[in-house]
Amino acid sequence: MIRFHLSLNVSDLSKSVAFYRALFGIEPAKLRTDYAKFEPDDPPLVLSLEPTPRPVGGPLNHLGFRYSNEKSLVATQARLEAAGLRSQREEGVECCYAKQTKFWLHDPDGTLWEFYTLDGDIEHRGMGQTEEVVLGRATGDPVPVVFEHRMSAPVPIAIPLEAATADEVHLRGTFNLPIGASERAGVLKESLRVLKSGGRLFVHVLTGERPVDSPDLPGPASVVRHVPETKEIVNSIESAGLVKLKMLKFGEKPCFVRNEVAMRETQIEAFKP
Repeated sequence: MIRFHLSLNVSDLSKSVAFYRALFGIEPAKLRTDYAKFEPDDPPLVLSLEPTPRPVGGPLNHLGFRYSNEKSLVATQARLEAAGLRSQREEGVECCYAKQTKFWLHDPDGTLWEFYTLDGDIEHRGMGQTEEVVLGRATGDPVPVVFEHRMSAPVPIAIPLEAATADEVHLRGTFNLPIGASERAGVLKESLRVLKSGGRLFVHVLTGERPVDSPDLPGPASVVRHVPETKEIVNSIESAGLVKLKMLKFGEKPCFVRNEVAMRETQIEAFKP
């Protein structure tokens, strides 16, 4: 059996263990002060929990597949390399209180995928992979500078970076806060200021066919306090001077409909000239 593997960053390990214990109805297969792992059979999953401050990118640490034997792992690596995806297999890696044989790949958006076999448990955490392997960088490459704002934080009047120093600016839910056009323009102006030449802006926002205030949405979307019009956001980004705008995601079907207004998850990227 091949098991799907998901690794999550968590802010409070004990609270997360209690949640997933209740969710799966089982005890963790491995529990340490700095690591936990659940292995439900239905669904066939390996879920690991990594206590860490919330980094850029949110709760996702990495995804992967655990193979039952090295032969299957090697066959998968050979197939992927034949398709042009290069990787380096590592044997006897000590990571996450286990010894593993594995290789890593990154998708086009930088999401980390791990392919591995479990060779045996160990009593210490292990050093794992180097930061360069995990992040897909060569030794000595600079760490990308990324500024991210989420709607749970106050809208920044000024981004705390020097001009032309950021590789990327991520605005996640920023424009689902009840801010005016001038404040939105200010955030975009600041984003343009801190981005390097060719730097990338990423905007994640729920948009509608027309603006909706206090939409009263269910579940996690209940934090949304304003839904702007789609073309209003697009025009604002272009007016700020960003170029090569692209809609990465704009659902064919709406996520919500309120007062006959269809609302869609919208992801946009644009670049500093």
